[in-house]
Amino acid sequence: MDTIDFIDIDAALKRVGGNMGLYKRLLNTFTSGDYSEKILSAFQNSDMEDADRQVHALKGVAANLSLIKLHNICIELEKMIKAGESDFTTILSEMKADYEKTLTLVRELIEAN
Repeated sequence: MDTIDFIDIDAALKRVGGNMGLYKRLLNTFTSGDYSEKILSAFQNSDMEDADRQVHALKGVAANLSLIKLHNICIELEKMIKAGESDFTTILSEMKADYEKTLTLVRELIEAN
């Protein structure tokens, strides 16, 4: 499974006391969320307050589940929002791609074993 750079399974398992079943249940909850759509919608509506709130929420979930790529891109998005940047085209495209790849890897991890 190609999880390097996307998911730090060892760190995540430490967070849940080594309980892979619990981690998989948490990952399953993540897959039922629509984080990417909420973020993209907030940006499309130019609602920077909501965008910041949605990015922050995904950043927290990604950190808790050790979803490395998503966590890092959310950090960058938050910095850009706070700096008052106006062009988010490139980073939002990257975020959407990373989100989709992470979802695929998470689903593969849930189904494994």
